Amino acid sequence: MTDSALLPTYARLPVRFVRGQGCRLWDENGDEYLDAVAGIAVCALGHCHPDVTAVLREQVGVLVHTSNLYRIEPQEALANRLAEASGMERAFFCNSGAEANECALKIARLHAARKNITSPEVLVVEGAFHGRTLMTLSASSGARVRDGFAPYAEGFVRVGFNDLPMMQAALAQHPNAVAVLIEPIQGEGGVRPVDDDYLVGLRKLCDAHDALLILDEVQTGMGRTGRLFAYQHAGILPDAVTLAKALGNGYPIGACLTRGAAATALTAGQHGTTFGGSHLACRVGLSVLDALDREQLPERAEQLGKTLMERFHAALAELPGIESIRGRGLMIGIELSEPVPDLVARALQARLLINVTQERVIRLLPPLVMSDEEADLLCERLIPLLAEAAGGTA
Repeated sequence: MTDSALLPTYARLPVRFVRGQGCRLWDENGDEYLDAVAGIAVCALGHCHPDVTAVLREQVGVLVHTSNLYRIEPQEALANRLAEASGMERAFFCNSGAEANECALKIARLHAARKNITSPEVLVVEGAFHGRTLMTLSASSGARVRDGFAPYAEGFVRVGFNDLPMMQAALAQHPNAVAVLIEPIQGEGGVRPVDDDYLVGLRKLCDAHDALLILDEVQTGMGRTGRLFAYQHAGILPDAVTLAKALGNGYPIGACLTRGAAATALTAGQHGTTFGGSHLACRVGLSVLDALDREQLPERAEQLGKTLMERFHAALAELPGIESIRGRGLMIGIELSEPVPDLVARALQARLLINVTQERVIRLLPPLVMSDEEADLLCERLIPLLAEAAGGTA
């Protein structure tokens, strides 16, 4: 299988999928696979959800794109729905998570300008991943994604993960700090959740230092953790929250939601997008919100996530090669003591799609529509592979 005309930016697995339905995918040979990756947390409603499919078909035949030079009714409707659901006030729509984070960082720069700070700094945490644009890459950690792209954007200060005293000290030592940018659960960083108390304390610190609290919910948002937004577990409100991935269930859309000072920072002409917030993208986003609510999928994610975590703990936690089993809702990480380079390929042979991040953390991001029977199948196929990799038997 060759990709001669493609830039070699991915180490692709030797399979081509041609059809999907719910939590299942079929390859060109007709073989069926159980999907526990969901397009990297994108297809939260599963593949080819009937409501999303119907909206796509309908809207394509009516109007796809006009640009943001004109009012767009579904964009205004989606902004209102997200503002109501999130506690935010205003939304900017774009095409990806990196673009949403880029917008939030530009808002932080404008917040600095209001305060007459000419060398602003944003505090980020070790292990973070916020995107692959030069600005978001500069805010991220990890040689694997950063090497070769220097010089990086200035103005980022790294602090320890989930360490509130260190964050407090950093804010005190950096008077030009105008924002804190974090993920409630680090995804690419190894499925590492911050504590709810940490978020509560961070909100208080940002208030005390007039710094914006920006939460990257590109991977955690849209119900994956058991709430529509992960910060809702902690009962706080950020100043800005970024979304993408599951908001479009496979159709590209991103959003930066803002409130307070962050909601009034941008004015006409200071930021924009050609494709973002189109009629088609926003109709899809509305259909996703409708389905999440109607099918009670955040609640389903919380319930099924607890069940899976219990099963993984019971079967694997005591094995010598298992370091940790962690996560929230249907965002689960199982950390091995040592890398197992062929684990994803072996799972593929077992007709199961999984993902490994940080070389040894199995990251599970199944569709929120996964049934109990499919959850059983996930355990039947995955637990023996992990038990063998961890030096034991299930």
